[in-house]
Amino acid sequence: MKSLYAVSHWFPAEEFATRRARVFEAIGPTACALLQGGGPVRGFEVFRQTNEFFYLCGVELPQAYLLLDGRDQTTALFVPGGSAAETLGLNAVYGLEALEERLAGVTMLYTPFAPPEGRVECRDVLQLYAKTVAKDPWDGEVSRAARFQARLRAVLPRAELRDLSPIVDALRVIKSPHEIELMRYTGKLTGLAVKAAIEATRPGMREYQLGAIADGLYRDGGARREGYCPIIACGANIWDGHYNQNDSLLTDGDLVLMDYAPDVCNYTNDIGRMWPVNGRFEGYQRELYGFIVTYHKALLKRLRPGALPREILAETAEEMRGVWERTTFSKPIYAEAARKALEFRGHLSHPVGMAVHDVGSYFDVPMQVGLVISIDPMLWVPEETLYIRVEDTIVITETGCEVLTAHVPFEIAEVEALMQAQVALA
Repeated sequence: MKSLYAVSHWFPAEEFATRRARVFEAIGPTACALLQGGGPVRGFEVFRQTNEFFYLCGVELPQAYLLLDGRDQTTALFVPGGSAAETLGLNAVYGLEALEERLAGVTMLYTPFAPPEGRVECRDVLQLYAKTVAKDPWDGEVSRAARFQARLRAVLPRAELRDLSPIVDALRVIKSPHEIELMRYTGKLTGLAVKAAIEATRPGMREYQLGAIADGLYRDGGARREGYCPIIACGANIWDGHYNQNDSLLTDGDLVLMDYAPDVCNYTNDIGRMWPVNGRFEGYQRELYGFIVTYHKALLKRLRPGALPREILAETAEEMRGVWERTTFSKPIYAEAARKALEFRGHLSHPVGMAVHDVGSYFDVPMQVGLVISIDPMLWVPEETLYIRVEDTIVITETGCEVLTAHVPFEIAEVEALMQAQVALA
C-alpha cells in the first residue's frame, strides 16, 4: 500500500491532467499560465506546497515553477537542478535557468494575483494580513508573490499580464470523486479525534490537552500536520469565534467548543462541536444548544443539488419559526437570540477543501453535485456573551448530501451518554 503522504495514493496523473486541460480551455490557445510554487522553508519547518500550484500538478518541491503553454498545450515544470521524483504526467522538467527562455515570445500570461495559500493559511486571512501590513508605516513588507509579478513584468514588458486566480478558484469549488474520497478520509480522522476529545474531557484539564489527543490521532492516521489553528475554547472563551490560545482550564459547569481538523495531502475538513465539561447539559446549555441542534438537522435534510442556498435558508427558517413559536425560552434575551438566528444567512457557511475557508463562490448559483461546504448554524446572546454552534462539512450528492464529519454525535442525549460511559469506565 502506498504511503498516505504520497500524492499518487490519492490522485492519479489523469486527475491533474484534467485540471490543466480546463485551464487551457479557459486561457485560450495563444496564452500561457505560470505559477510560482512555495519558497524554501525557514529553519526546520516541513515543506508544504501552496494550494494553487499543488492543485494543477501535485508536485511537492520548493522553488518550483509550472508553465502551462496554451500555444502547444504542454506543461513544463522548472525546479532547482532540473529533476523531480514524481511529475504526475507533466511533459517536461527543466532547471530554473531555462524558464526565461521558455517565456520568450509570450504575449499574454496568466498568473495568480491572489496571495498563495500555504500551510494553515486561507485566502481571507492572507488578505487581512496584507491589509494590516500595508497600514503599518514602519513595515512596508513586499510579498514573495508581489516580487514574482514585478519580475514577470520586467522580463516580459510587452506581454499582457492577467489574473489566473479566478479561473483556478472556480475549478476548486466543485470537487472530483478523488478529492471527495480524500476529504471523506480527513472527515473520518476529524471525527475520531473530536470524539476522543469528548470522551477524555474532565474538569481541571487544559484546553490544549484536548488538542494533543487530536494531534496524536491525526499523525497516527497519516496527516502531515493540522489543517488550521485549533479552536478549543471553554466557557467565556467561546465568545471569540476564532479563539486560539487554548490554554485555559476546563471548568465544571461550562461548555467547551472544539473546531479542529487535519491536513492530509493538502486537503482538510471542518467541524464544530460543543459539549459540557461535566458531561451534563444544564439550563441555558440544553435550551440554546438544543435549538441549534434542531436547526442543524433542518438544514441537513434540505441540502440538495439544484437548490439555491437562499432557498434552503428560507425553507429552514420557516420550519424553525414554528419551532421557535412552540419553544418556551427561560429568558426573553434567549428568545430574541433564537429569533435573530432565523434571519442569519451564514448558517450555510464557506467552501471547504484545500483550505478550511476554501476559495470560490457558491452562494448565488444552484448547488451542484461535488460542492463541499460547511454547515454551521449558530446564535449569539450578547447580553451574556454566549455563542452556540454546531458545524459539519458536507458534500452535495445526487440525492441530497453526505456528511463528511458524521462520526461525532451532536444530539444532547448521545453526547451525554458518550461522556457518562467514559466516566463509568474510569
